[in-house]
Amino acid sequence: MTPSLVVLTDFFAVTNRALSYAAGLAVPLDAQLVLLHVRYDGMPVPAGYGGQHTPRGERKTDRALLKLAAEQTVPTEVNVAEGFLPEALTEAVRRHHPLFMVLGRPSDATESAELFTSVVMDLLRHAPHPLLVVPPVGWDAFPPRRFLLAVDGEPFAFADQDHQEVVRRLLSATESTLDVVHVTDDTRARPADGVVLATVRANDLVNGFAESRLHEVYSPTIVGGVLEEAARQEADVLVLVARPHSLLGSLFHRSVTARLIQESPVPVLILPAGE
Repeated sequence: MTPSLVVLTDFFAVTNRALSYAAGLAVPLDAQLVLLHVRYDGMPVPAGYGGQHTPRGERKTDRALLKLAAEQTVPTEVNVAEGFLPEALTEAVRRHHPLFMVLGRPSDATESAELFTSVVMDLLRHAPHPLLVVPPVGWDAFPPRRFLLAVDGEPFAFADQDHQEVVRRLLSATESTLDVVHVTDDTRARPADGVVLATVRANDLVNGFAESRLHEVYSPTIVGGVLEEAARQEADVLVLVARPHSLLGSLFHRSVTARLIQESPVPVLILPAGE
């Protein structure tokens, strides 16, 4: 079966940029694209694109989607769904078995950023599947060459074995490297030697992960430390592991994950962890 990437589209320019990024990744991954459009689900949509649920508006949406699919450089199909976004994504995962979903982050206006982050966290809770969030501006490197995985030092395992393969396939397809950052802040002590490295090696994300690629840093805040190390490493993609239930102070606590999604200047790949 040809692998696929499911791209959520609402016709905003930011989404189109995310679509271009997804299409670029689809080439080395030898994957096809699926444009997923969910009829108005409480999120803002451009005027005239079916927001009022009129037959004329919905026909215009369908024509625009087909045109958008035809313009892509890789095989692309259209999936128009009704109802709520989490349910639509769950069905898209069941039907298309994507490597990951792709979602474009809107501008940094506070209201839209908070709404977007709330949607992403809701999706991770109800439709746990790898999700790539592409920021509107600020990143230029393509294809990505440097991936940076942020870990909290606690053992983790992915919710699905296939999720582990996402990183391996991306690294192989783009001939990229993987580094790991662990941040110690004012509330968290540094783990014993070897503990963080063991949590990474236990998941076999790469063959023979080298100790030199683990970066232990101190920062007053977890978010600040991760983003500073990402800048120092000139990372092209930030990778996060989203735990379904995490303790306050964990790197993957909901508020920390949300801020990294909002503030990262480079795409963020979120991988759901198991219980």
